[in-house]
Amino acid sequence: MKRTTIYLEPELEVLLKLEVLRQKRSMAEIVREAVHAYVTREPRRTPPGAGAFASRHRDTAQRAEEILAETGFGEARARRAAAKKKKR
Repeated sequence: MKRTTIYLEPELEVLLKLEVLRQKRSMAEIVREAVHAYVTREPRRTPPGAGAFASRHRDTAQRAEEILAETGFGEARARRAAAKKKKR
């Protein structure tokens, strides 16, 4: 576990301390449980556009250069660069 510091309004601190006494549990345990309940209350949404262009291939990142070469991506730029060199 990682230690952290939180700041509470005085009224919230009193309520938390009362809950600690009522449940006979540590403050840290109650806070961890409350934070977990808060952050997991709704399913996580994916960022907008995520998966919109899913190829169903799991190795796309590893094969990026090969895939770009297959599509001809960047060839026009390479031809222009070669033509510029030739003119010199």
